[in-house]
Amino acid sequence: MAGGAQCRWPSLLLQYANQSHSRALSNQPWKEYTAEGGRKYWYNAETKQSSWEMPEIYKNALAQSLPPSRPIPSQTFVAGGTTSFVQPQQHQNEHANLDRHAGYGHMDMNGTRTGPMAVHPTDPDYASFEEAEAAFLKLLRRAGVQPDWTWEQTMRAIIKDTQYRALKDPKDRKAAFEKFAVEARMQEKERTKERMAKLRADFGTMLRSHPEIKHYTRWKTARPIIEGETIFRSTNDDTERRQLFEEYIIELRKANLERENIMRKAAMDDLVGILRALDLEPYTRWSDAQAIIQSHGRFQGDEKFKFLTKSDILTAFESHVKSLERTFNDARQQQKNLKARRERQNRDNFLALLKKLRTAGKIKAGTKWMQIHPLIENDETYTAMLGQPGSTPLDLFWDVVEEEERGLRGKRNEVMDVLDDKRYEIQQKTTFDEFLSVMQTDRRTASIDRDALFLIFERLHEKVIRRSEDDKHQAERHQRRAVDALRSKIKHLEPPVGSNDSWDQVRARVQNLEEYRVLESDDFRRIAFDKVIRRLKEKEEDAERDKARRDRERDRDRGDSRPAHRERERERDRDIRNGYANRSARHRESSNRLSRTPEPDAYEADRKKAIADRERQYRKAGASGLSPPHHRSERSDRDRGNSRQASSHYDRERREREEERERMYRSRGDPRGSRDELDYGERSVRRRPRGDSDAESVGRDSKV
Repeated sequence: MAGGAQCRWPSLLLQYANQSHSRALSNQPWKEYTAEGGRKYWYNAETKQSSWEMPEIYKNALAQSLPPSRPIPSQTFVAGGTTSFVQPQQHQNEHANLDRHAGYGHMDMNGTRTGPMAVHPTDPDYASFEEAEAAFLKLLRRAGVQPDWTWEQTMRAIIKDTQYRALKDPKDRKAAFEKFAVEARMQEKERTKERMAKLRADFGTMLRSHPEIKHYTRWKTARPIIEGETIFRSTNDDTERRQLFEEYIIELRKANLERENIMRKAAMDDLVGILRALDLEPYTRWSDAQAIIQSHGRFQGDEKFKFLTKSDILTAFESHVKSLERTFNDARQQQKNLKARRERQNRDNFLALLKKLRTAGKIKAGTKWMQIHPLIENDETYTAMLGQPGSTPLDLFWDVVEEEERGLRGKRNEVMDVLDDKRYEIQQKTTFDEFLSVMQTDRRTASIDRDALFLIFERLHEKVIRRSEDDKHQAERHQRRAVDALRSKIKHLEPPVGSNDSWDQVRARVQNLEEYRVLESDDFRRIAFDKVIRRLKEKEEDAERDKARRDRERDRDRGDSRPAHRERERERDRDIRNGYANRSARHRESSNRLSRTPEPDAYEADRKKAIADRERQYRKAGASGLSPPHHRSERSDRDRGNSRQASSHYDRERREREEERERMYRSRGDPRGSRDELDYGERSVRRRPRGDSDAESVGRDSKV
């Protein structure tokens, strides 16, 4: 059982060591990685740094992760033939060293070497492992082993030598070979580094001895110049030569760039001085400034300005212009502040003047500007306010008057309370003395000054007069509407009223109507009746004139020739399509339109659009070659006249009203319209008396 524990103890110790090692290393930022060549390096994930050498933090974490040394029990004999380990156990590395050194001498039970132990008569024997390793390394150097050889190549070269078995363990031989290869590579690298450093210094000295090689010289240009030099032939590798040349060119470029930067900075400083001396304006353009700068004598004569590009000059110009703009804006803002301060002082002085007039009693509630203006028009305080922005003198005056009005509002409320308590009503004939006597009888208004009471009385009196006038106008308007309502009823009686009927006949038919009883005076009823009769007589006269005109035209057409008759018929048809019965009516309508004052019409745009569409359709019909309209015969005219006479007078009245409304629309929209434009197509135009049309419009308004 003790032997099983002895066997499990190293594995348990190794497992504990690996867990502690991984846990300790995972808590710190440095991590270990392996490069492509097998070399290890360390990388810090937090600072993004890398190092070929192991950091101290990583070393400390690695040391802390190692398990503590545990005692190794020594083997003792007990009864029964079993053994147990009671002595402390050393570190695993010590066992490995003991195994490694075991072949180089005899050791007793306590681990001390007693002397060499021969294994083979021809094998070399060394007192220590270090001596054996040194002999093996000497063998590798003597055999000419190269660092780039493999272990198999090395064994074929040295396996027959007796020193090959200086190291007993094959693993030690391979480890010694790897150590030898690493040291050889490092030595070779150091030698190459020293050689390149010396060659670089000599090559640079050689290149500096040729001033024709500039920072912009290429390798194919410089090689013919330096290939005869001894330093050039000291190396046979053309790649090294070109590399050294490129390094020298890079140094020249850096030096040239530093020199150009110094010259450019000095040129920029001088250019700023030139720009200040040119006395440019803040609004100077770059195109003008560029020509001025380039023509400056100092700019043309100094070589250092050649290092400046146009972009550098533009940058300096923009900076200078920005400084000029800041200076200009500061000065302008200062002027604006001074102006605002001066305007504020003028307003304060004018307010003081108004306050003085208010204290003197010149400005009160209800005071007008026309009363104050003559007093201050020549005052310097008032003239200084004229023309400046902000509040005007009139605005400030009304502010003062508004304050007085607010003070008067309380007195007015007291006066109204007294009037309500005394049940005193101000009439149109009421005088100020009567109003003053009423106010002096009450203690609330007895202390109010006379001027304030007079102003309150005037406003109350004006309100009474205005209310009386409004009542009067309302009554008159109501009377007119009642007259129009009765006229409309008389007009639409069945059977209709004739032009020869008397008032007594009609009154018997309408005296039971509500519209008749609304009118209290018989004179207004008679006015409504007279309007209806007058309108009927005008219609009869218009019908007789139209009939006589048609008869004359028919007689005249019978005596004319057929072509002239056709021409007149065509012209009359065109007039009818355009909305005119004849030329005289069209001329009368045109003169009527020109004699009227145009009024704003909300439907003007729609009407013009309709007229334009109708004209376009008429032109299209004329261009298409369609036959002209059918000529009316005398019989058709006579039949239409008879049918018109037989039609109801209600239809005629409605048609005339529509024609009149359409004519008014046209005259408002275009009082100077052309004679050739198309109208809405009314058949005849009759001019109604202005008085009756106005009366009817008033009637329509009253119905609305």
